[in-house]
Amino acid sequence: MIERDVPSGLAARIPTPSPGDVRLERLALNQRTIPRWSVEETVAGCLKAGIPAIGLWREQVAELGLPRASRLVASSGLRVSSLCRGGFLTGLDDDHTRAIDDNRRAIDEAAALGARCLVMVVGGLPAGSRDLPGARRRVEERMAQLAEYAGECGVRLAVEPMHPLFCADRGVISTIAQALELAKRFPVEQVGIVVDTFHVWWDPDLADLVRRAASRIALYQVCDWITPFPADALLSRGMMGDGHIDFRSITLLVQREAAYDGDIEVEIFNADVWAADPGATIATLMRRYVEHVVHDGFADPKPSSVRPRSRSESAYTPKVQSAQPERQEEASNGA
Repeated sequence: MIERDVPSGLAARIPTPSPGDVRLERLALNQRTIPRWSVEETVAGCLKAGIPAIGLWREQVAELGLPRASRLVASSGLRVSSLCRGGFLTGLDDDHTRAIDDNRRAIDEAAALGARCLVMVVGGLPAGSRDLPGARRRVEERMAQLAEYAGECGVRLAVEPMHPLFCADRGVISTIAQALELAKRFPVEQVGIVVDTFHVWWDPDLADLVRRAASRIALYQVCDWITPFPADALLSRGMMGDGHIDFRSITLLVQREAAYDGDIEVEIFNADVWAADPGATIATLMRRYVEHVVHDGFADPKPSSVRPRSRSESAYTPKVQSAQPERQEEASNGA
C-alpha cells in the first residue's frame, strides 16, 4: 500500500522510520500539531511511533490535571521538550497582576512536568494602543519579575521571537537579536530563546545571530513557511518540505555553530493538517523530519543533556497544585 503525505496527498518519497530508528532520537512532537488529541493520546501516539519527546500545552494538561499528567509523562519515559506557554506580558496596569500570577502558575506546571523550558509568547499591543516601545518595555519589566522565580523552580523561560507579521497581536519581540537583548539581562539558566524556523528563517542575519545565541537557545522548533497564506495567517505553518525553508542549513547552524544539544520539536498550525488522520500526520512528519530537517538523514548524536531526568532530579512540589486554563482571550490561540 502506498503511503501518502499529509496534507498534500502526494505519495511518500521515503519509508516511514520505525520505532528505535536512530534518526529520530532528537525528534519531539508538539502537542498542538495534533490538537484533537488529549495528553494521554499524544503520549500513546509518541510511544507507538517511537518519538522520544513531547511538547505539552497547558490547556490539555489542565484537562487531565497536573498531577495525573506529570505521573503519566514520567512513567512513559518521554522527555518533555517544552511547555507552551507563558507570556502575554504587554497588558496595561489592570492586566499586570493577572499576567504575573498566570505566568507563575505556568512556571509551577513546567517544573512539575520536568519540562526543558517554558515557551514565552510575550504578547502584542493592548487593544487601542500604538505604543510599541512601551509594550516592549513592559515585557522587560515583567520578565524581571519572573526570571528569578523560574530559576528557583528549575525552569528556563524561553522567549520566542515571532515574525513581524504577528507583532501587533501576538509578539512584540520580532527577531532573534531582540530576544537576545532581552535574555542577556538574566542568567542563562533562567532565560533563553526559541529558534522557530517559521518565525526566523527570513532574517538576513540569521547565521550570525544563531552563532551569537549559542547557549541561550533553549528550544529549536521546525515547520515550513507556505504560500499563499490562508485567511488566518496563524494557520500558515506547513509540513516540512511543503514550503520555502531550507531546514538542513538552519539545523546545521543551530547544532554545529551554536552547539544546541536539545530536542527538535515539530510544531504545525495548519487547518488541513489538523483535519487529517492523526496517525497519517505523525507518519508524514517523521518522514519529512528525516528527509528535510536532519542533515544527511541524521541529527547530531544525542548528548546526555537531552536524556530524561530521573524522578529524583526532576522531583518538585509545585506551589500551585493544579494547572489552570489560560485566562486571557488571546492566550487561547496558538503560538
